[in-house]
Amino acid sequence: MNTVIAIHDAIARRLMALAPAVLPTLARAVFAAVLLMYFWRSAATKLGDGVFGFISPSSGAYIQIFPKAAEAAGYDISQLGLFHWAVVTAGMWAEFLLPALIVAGLFTRLACLGMIGFVTVQSLTDIYGHGVTGGDLGAWFDGASGALILDQRAFWIVVLLVPVFLGGGPLSADRFLTAQRHNRATTLPT
Repeated sequence: MNTVIAIHDAIARRLMALAPAVLPTLARAVFAAVLLMYFWRSAATKLGDGVFGFISPSSGAYIQIFPKAAEAAGYDISQLGLFHWAVVTAGMWAEFLLPALIVAGLFTRLACLGMIGFVTVQSLTDIYGHGVTGGDLGAWFDGASGALILDQRAFWIVVLLVPVFLGGGPLSADRFLTAQRHNRATTLPT
């Protein structure tokens, strides 16, 4: 029995030593495989027409992000104010930029925290703005794992928390930039 425990402990030590490199890299890869295009396609629906579409969101963007305000304005987006424009534009940019930063591993911790905030706001908008209830909302500890809000987005957030705690991993722009700064600091004359 002692041999089994010793083997278990040796394997556990090796896995723990690998975790800081493997887990954030896998988390970013899974994010890229599962969520990158989801967010980019969503952001693309918010782009307005023409070359300045990135600062002039589509009316659909307002309807997605502020469904009740858009409805109250009779879907005449011109009746919504600067606050609505700023939130919709920032949300659209966030859907493009934050996933790209996560995949590149650049400012990974901040980008992941931003995405966690984005997913939280997205979920609250779905629940309170669009009235998502029942099966799509789901419930934890119910034995069903396919609900869009509570089940799937909980997994999204856990995947995003790995790089928040462990950084971008060895295959990240953050690691490269840190190594560059370290190399410059050690080669500077004293």
